[in-house]
Amino acid sequence: MGRLFGTDGVRGVANETLTCELAMQIGRATAQVLSGNSRRRPVFAVGMDPRISSDMLSFSITAGLCSVGADVLVLGVVPTPAVAYLVGKYKADAGIMISASHNSSEFNGIKIFSGDGYKLPDELEERIESIVLDKVDIAQPAAAADIGKVTYKTSAVKDYVDHLKSTVSHSLDGLRIAVDCANGSASVSAEKLFTDLGADCTILSNEPDGLNINRDCGSTHMEALRSYVIEHKLDAGIAFDGDADRCLCVDGNGELLDGDFIMAICALDMKRRGKLNRNTVVGTIMTNLGFIKFCEQNDMSFIATKVGDRFVLEEMLLEEYDFGGEQSGHVIFRDFATTGDGQLTAIQLLSLLRREGKQLSEMKQIMTRYPQCMINVKVMPKGKLAFYTDPDVKQAIDNAKRALGKDGRVVVRVSGTEPLIRIMVEGLDETTIQDTAESIARVARERLCNS
Repeated sequence: MGRLFGTDGVRGVANETLTCELAMQIGRATAQVLSGNSRRRPVFAVGMDPRISSDMLSFSITAGLCSVGADVLVLGVVPTPAVAYLVGKYKADAGIMISASHNSSEFNGIKIFSGDGYKLPDELEERIESIVLDKVDIAQPAAAADIGKVTYKTSAVKDYVDHLKSTVSHSLDGLRIAVDCANGSASVSAEKLFTDLGADCTILSNEPDGLNINRDCGSTHMEALRSYVIEHKLDAGIAFDGDADRCLCVDGNGELLDGDFIMAICALDMKRRGKLNRNTVVGTIMTNLGFIKFCEQNDMSFIATKVGDRFVLEEMLLEEYDFGGEQSGHVIFRDFATTGDGQLTAIQLLSLLRREGKQLSEMKQIMTRYPQCMINVKVMPKGKLAFYTDPDVKQAIDNAKRALGKDGRVVVRVSGTEPLIRIMVEGLDETTIQDTAESIARVARERLCNS
């Protein structure tokens, strides 16, 4: 991780660590780095989720861009993957999304996409950091006549939804679904998307007030969606996070399908249709052991990266793979998108069900999920650093790995987006993995929480 940028852009508490001043500086530095030596006026597309601080930060970053002579296309409230797509459609030099994804409303963030719709490489993020933090090569303000202009793209949501609809060949006619928008960005697009494709859909949590984003709803809180699907005897429920770049599902029985199940269903279908390049799926070290065994059983290769959809995508680009994702619901269909896209994932999955004439509850049987226990330990920044060198924490992890042997896995890592140490333990017995995870967490709290 860099000094500003984590695994998914800049993230912080709005108006405390992520201030207007910082957003403006990031805007100026981003324009300077990404416009390069171009002789034409650079153009940036700026979108946001509907949390209360997004307007403030969007205005700030827009002011920073315009102050050094960049034009801005204001997309308004849109999903993160809409920014990645519309950058290319509108021929912008880069795109910026104001969002803290699945985090609660007090947080916000800044994600930057290059002109080809991909997240910035580390080198460019480091250059932006140097300008902002070290005051290196700060751009001069534009002359009065050269200040950037702002254009409001009122067609942004429609253009994005039209693109999504073009990726599926089968309608969703006959499917009865509920869609949980997390009171986030999907609130502006989901109803039109699923209705236009023919689904009989009920839209839930689609009344954002700035403060209720991700609150007891969306992909981080599946309980209400699960209950609704069971009560109304629906075929499926779909849940997005605050910026709609991830998707989780429940089947007609209310059983959860996380990103691993979704990837298993889609990957096997792609393989059978000859659409899975090199018969390979890219996941992360957090991908369930059951998915890895599923790949082995179906003659598919599995590649694991560090946690973060940017690392999944980097591996996909490096080796020309076309499908990958995370257990959290970030799924990348590289034939259609340059980043994880929750709504794209949902319609690809549902269209597959209509083509096959099957239910999610039946399709999910292709993979057996291994029991998995996850514990988050909240730490300060010093605790994050101490994690890498503390001998007691290292010993606790090594002891757990030896005890589980080949029948389990232990992954302990520092979160790139939150002040947490994440502990994941997998194995055959739920009690054993729970006890194992708790033993590591106990040591982590003793050694890291006071750092």
